[in-house]
Amino acid sequence: MKIYIKIMLLLYGGLLSGQVTAPQSVYFDFDKFALNKNQINSIIGLINSPSFLQYDAIQLYGYCDDRGTEDYNYKLSNNRVATVQKILLSLGVTQNKIFICEGKGRVLLDKEWVENIEKTRYNNRRVDLIFIKNAIYTYFPASPKVGDLITLDKINFDKGSSVLTQKAKKELDRALIILEKNKSIRFEIKGHVCCTPSIYTDAIDQETQQRNLSINRAKTVFSYFRSKGISPYRMVYKGYGNRFPLGKEDALDRRVEFLITKI
Repeated sequence: MKIYIKIMLLLYGGLLSGQVTAPQSVYFDFDKFALNKNQINSIIGLINSPSFLQYDAIQLYGYCDDRGTEDYNYKLSNNRVATVQKILLSLGVTQNKIFICEGKGRVLLDKEWVENIEKTRYNNRRVDLIFIKNAIYTYFPASPKVGDLITLDKINFDKGSSVLTQKAKKELDRALIILEKNKSIRFEIKGHVCCTPSIYTDAIDQETQQRNLSINRAKTVFSYFRSKGISPYRMVYKGYGNRFPLGKEDALDRRVEFLITKI
């Protein structure tokens, strides 16, 4: 089945530029999270396209139609994202290129205003693939843009720890200056770990003895910013475990990153 594609292009100025293509979608049958052959072939076509090589990252967002409970559809949308993620990995896309995998749950309808309910519901049973050519910074830019990924070199943690070092606090204080000047910026704090066996998705926090170290690292930065006056409504934190190694030294994977989500 022909992919339903909505395309928009945002070009960022400056030496480092970011490019985002809005959703290129694959669709699922009602109450299913497996893809049929035609939809799988659509993904294969996207990955084999010459233009795919120019992108640095993929974001995956899953949706369901309006039928069923909120909790059920949230799980189903995440399962749909997992299906697409597995297909991408089987096609040779590296894990660290898939930046976000998130189920959004059901898309509610106002049936009085929908001309073709069945078609609309079909279009809502989907996973959107968003291809990004990132602007990746090792410092917090003075004028960040949506899609920018910021990996601050000095915000690394000791092994097994989610406690901020003094160097990390100084680096965060420099970022605070930018955030205080640009109060409309919204961002995600992404926590990571290194050195865990492949059977685990996260590492153990030595202080809590729970396998949630990447979440705790992101939460630590969230709490530090909040203690300095940054509104909690401007930021979210998530743990990504060992899913996105940089392929360099282990210390660089004991990190947090910032993804600009809204300006």
